[in-house]
Amino acid sequence: MKFRYLLILLISISSIAQETPQDYSFSMEEAIKFGLENNYSSVNAQKDIEIALKQKWEIIAQGLPQVSATADYQNYLKQPVTLLPAEITGGEPGTFTPVTFGTQQNVNATATWNQLIFDGSYIVGIQSARTLLQISENAKTKTDLEIKKAVINAYGNVLLAEENVAILEKNVENVQKNYDETNEIYKNGLAEQEDVEQLEITLLNLKNNLSRSKRMRDIAYEMFNLTLGIPVEIPVNLTEELDNLAMEYFDLELLQKEIPVEENIDYRIAANTAESREIEVKLEKSKALPSLTGFLNYGVQGFSQEFTFLNEDQEYFGQSILGVSLNIPIFSSGMRSSRTQQKQIAYEQAMVELEQTENEVKRQINSAKSDYEFSLENYQNQKKNLELAERIENKNQIKFFEGIASSFELSEAQRQLYQAQQDFLQSMLDVITAKVELENLLDTRKYNNED
Repeated sequence: MKFRYLLILLISISSIAQETPQDYSFSMEEAIKFGLENNYSSVNAQKDIEIALKQKWEIIAQGLPQVSATADYQNYLKQPVTLLPAEITGGEPGTFTPVTFGTQQNVNATATWNQLIFDGSYIVGIQSARTLLQISENAKTKTDLEIKKAVINAYGNVLLAEENVAILEKNVENVQKNYDETNEIYKNGLAEQEDVEQLEITLLNLKNNLSRSKRMRDIAYEMFNLTLGIPVEIPVNLTEELDNLAMEYFDLELLQKEIPVEENIDYRIAANTAESREIEVKLEKSKALPSLTGFLNYGVQGFSQEFTFLNEDQEYFGQSILGVSLNIPIFSSGMRSSRTQQKQIAYEQAMVELEQTENEVKRQINSAKSDYEFSLENYQNQKKNLELAERIENKNQIKFFEGIASSFELSEAQRQLYQAQQDFLQSMLDVITAKVELENLLDTRKYNNED
């Protein structure tokens, strides 16, 4: 009996363990890989490629043999009557004799083979299938690049939020200590009340900022989970540190990298659009060509006054037809010409947009390089500013307790330090985000089926 209870307990514990949400731990590269596989947009972009593959076969199949079959069963509950001149049957001239033709029941089964022999629009359709697939593949590549950028930004925002909370907690601890010491000195009559109140204001502001930063940290984690395709309530652990990550993204050689603008994903997408418009022009022109189709069918018919169609002695009569159909467009009152001109104008618009995209991509690359270079310089400057602000705050704190500096001077030095801390954290994140922006513009990857 004890063994039975023990077994039930172990099963219950096992079930609870299986229901516990999985914990995730990510480095930056692991987060990017996970996001590319599980992000909602990435999953749907992959399904768009699968749809495009099916559409490609749908277009190809239109020119392959098509076989269909029909079967009809008819039971005349009341057979139609035809009136014949009575003299045919020896009756009185001028009168009519009612006659019923055929049997009360009949079955007709036919199988038909249709084959497209020539159709200009089908040839153009085959060309469009390749472009359609390229559009979906380039869209997937663009989605992956955007997801990579989103994951890196979300990862950096979480690290920034964590660092911000840690710094504010340390600041609160330091100011709380200063406040307590100053308050004791005030109680002993060796300090002004204004000094205590000034420190209390700084302390309250820091606590408010800390409370807000903790909420922002929670939001940053939820955004990170959402970007990776993980339920927002599941905890995650990030193994990188912001300063180390910023140094990893410190790459001056990237500023010298050049690519042909035609390899940029935005340009390739615009080129796909132009190619699609060109195919639409060809499609309209092809509609002026004749089309030729062939067919072959074979069928059987059975007749009976009663339902005997499943009997072995039921007699069936066969029939078969072989034929071709030629359709020649001759005159459309200018309708086809108007449609072709519309598509030609749309193609010209696409070519203008392609040229615009080429120049826009060049501008974006130059701008991204400038932003990345500035972020590297700003990181170095903010690092020096932080070191100076720390020294200034430390000197003012010593002077304050020695009675040389006022509480206002100490407060100003502290505010300067806190701002320098925020600016330095932001500069590290800016290095990361500016680099991924430039990398995406210089990325020449193409969709691979193995991806």
